[in-house]
Amino acid sequence: MSREIVLELDEVTKVYGEQPPVPALRGVSFSVQRGELLAIVGPSGSGKSTLLHIMGTLELPSSGVVRIGCVDAARLSDRELSLLRAREIGFVFQSFFLAEHATVRENVADGLLYTGVPAAERYRRADEALERVGLVDRANFKPTKLSGGQRQRVAIARALIGRPAIVLADEPTGNLDSATGASIMELIHELNADGATIIMITHDGGLADGLPRQIRLVDGEVVSDTGGDLGVLVVPTNGAGAK
Repeated sequence: MSREIVLELDEVTKVYGEQPPVPALRGVSFSVQRGELLAIVGPSGSGKSTLLHIMGTLELPSSGVVRIGCVDAARLSDRELSLLRAREIGFVFQSFFLAEHATVRENVADGLLYTGVPAAERYRRADEALERVGLVDRANFKPTKLSGGQRQRVAIARALIGRPAIVLADEPTGNLDSATGASIMELIHELNADGATIIMITHDGGLADGLPRQIRLVDGEVVSDTGGDLGVLVVPTNGAGAK
């Protein structure tokens, strides 16, 4: 029995500018099932950043359909889209984006700030998320007192607090040394084993190969997908300029 599909892209394109137009994504199609752990991998300029923004509903495609669950993102108002993003998508960035004046607990609780959850419940769930990433004893620290690996764990806890359908991790080990990066990848595998659906965006082919599924991008096109409909390598058409 197949699992629930939490994300689906159908012939998604993204074009920037007009003179000349710059195609960043070219007919991208794939779906992600609940509980998957996969990497979207490609070199600089392959369209990974654009795809991240499209999957996270931070941008809408030029054409094609993006569904979060069964919801077509393009059919939502700005307010509905913000609510969908707050409830269904968690973001982890390589630069952490933590508020340095706030405590670790407050940073994590802020992941629920726009969902209408009362403050007491936000902080209770923040402690729960910190427990999952092994940092409950640092709850009252400021981010400046943490190591890079600990700050990334805080960012992951913030992404998980809303129990999103999808966690998008953008180069989550990019600013970390190799040993710390390995510990973050171990954590990502553990969280996935506990049921989290995680999509990691990376340029590191070796890192991607350690995940159960890899979707490879070249010039804005999916050239291979080890777990989807593309069972064999697909040679993309020539193109340039993907972000």
